[in-house]
Amino acid sequence: MFPAASPLLADMAEGRTTATRLVETALARATDPAGEGVRVFTTLYADQAMAQAAAFDQAREAGISLPPLAGLPVTIKDLFDEAGRETLAGSVASHGEGPAEQDAAAVAALRRAGAIILGRTTMTEYAFSGLGLNPHTGTPRNPWDRANGRIPGGSSAGAAISVSDGMAVAGLGSDTGGSLRIPAALCGLTGFKPTARRVSRDGAYPLSTSLDCIGVIARSVRCCALFDQILSASPVAPLPALSLQGRRLAIPTAVVLDQMDIHVAASFAATVRTLEKAGASIEEIALPELAEIPARGIQGGIAAAEAYALHQHRLVRKAHLYDPRVLVRILNGQAIPASIYIDCLKAREEICTRISRITSAYDALIMPTVPTVAPLLTPLECDDALYGATNALMLRNTSLFNALDRPAISLPCHAPGTAPVGLMVVGETMKDDATLSLACAIETALQTAGNKG
Repeated sequence: MFPAASPLLADMAEGRTTATRLVETALARATDPAGEGVRVFTTLYADQAMAQAAAFDQAREAGISLPPLAGLPVTIKDLFDEAGRETLAGSVASHGEGPAEQDAAAVAALRRAGAIILGRTTMTEYAFSGLGLNPHTGTPRNPWDRANGRIPGGSSAGAAISVSDGMAVAGLGSDTGGSLRIPAALCGLTGFKPTARRVSRDGAYPLSTSLDCIGVIARSVRCCALFDQILSASPVAPLPALSLQGRRLAIPTAVVLDQMDIHVAASFAATVRTLEKAGASIEEIALPELAEIPARGIQGGIAAAEAYALHQHRLVRKAHLYDPRVLVRILNGQAIPASIYIDCLKAREEICTRISRITSAYDALIMPTVPTVAPLLTPLECDDALYGATNALMLRNTSLFNALDRPAISLPCHAPGTAPVGLMVVGETMKDDATLSLACAIETALQTAGNKG
């Protein structure tokens, strides 16, 4: 596995490693016949990546000033446009629809910053599930309990496994209802969803134009913050040092603590104790407004309606090519009239305002990212009802904060050697920098205490 981005950048700058070595290592893991690479990548750019790495190494040796991510191997989810290539978004139904004319804004930003794109990663078809299964490309296995085969989480499944298995420093992905944070939580990684408008979505194949966000999965909060700065065209600078002393954190008791398994409950309780010992003031708050989001159909109604609007013309010709479990979710949007869709948009705006009046008194909300550890893959492949119920549970906590348009990050909070558990830290809308800084302080406290895998 690779360490976080900053140490690698320092190692290259000081001659302890090279971009070529980093890319060689990543490619060796990606092409290992005993590994997950065949299920992680839809396309691998081996020759192109090696050529770019060699060019960066030569420039560095010549003393030429390089961009901030120069030489770091990264992956991109299969829904981002690349000039001259088809964007399949995890589906065979998109074959033959023509190449993209230019790179997606996020891909262009990574290239300008010097990131080396190792390849495109598998995903749930059209990003419409939190489990990560894909019958077209195969489903990469979670790094935990791999022998028994557990889900990676989705929809940015390949992005997560590319990082967990040392094929990349970071994986570029999208998040409509949890697609960065769920796989990060289930795989013991860190995933950041920004406020939606912070990062351009141009050239990213949409699921929901109202809810989609662009971010990364990586190994640390600092690494996520570095990539977020690049993607959002913010100044590249280290996160400010922050103490947890006197920070006010709130735990909502509505919805997000329901149905926790024993391991997640114990890990979350230990995390709360650790943060209190580090000086944070933690308060439980009811926040029943969270229950209104699913009750009023806000997240589901908006996503389904917008997805159906996007896919309706293709479905006339190619519905038989879709993953049936994705197809049924898209078709749910067909039954949503314009009046209900507009009501959902209005209800979303109203609930955002009401909840902000309560949560603005706190530095952040904290909760488990996902209420259970990663479930076994095979039963989900064989049982549609189990698939649907598990998918809803995986998405439950994370999707609330897409509906509220909040920056949210999942970071590991489990004891070393145990099943991965994610802690979700949620900030206020457009307070992304403050959320990342606070999450970094939380990460440090957890690492110091030892309850981080």
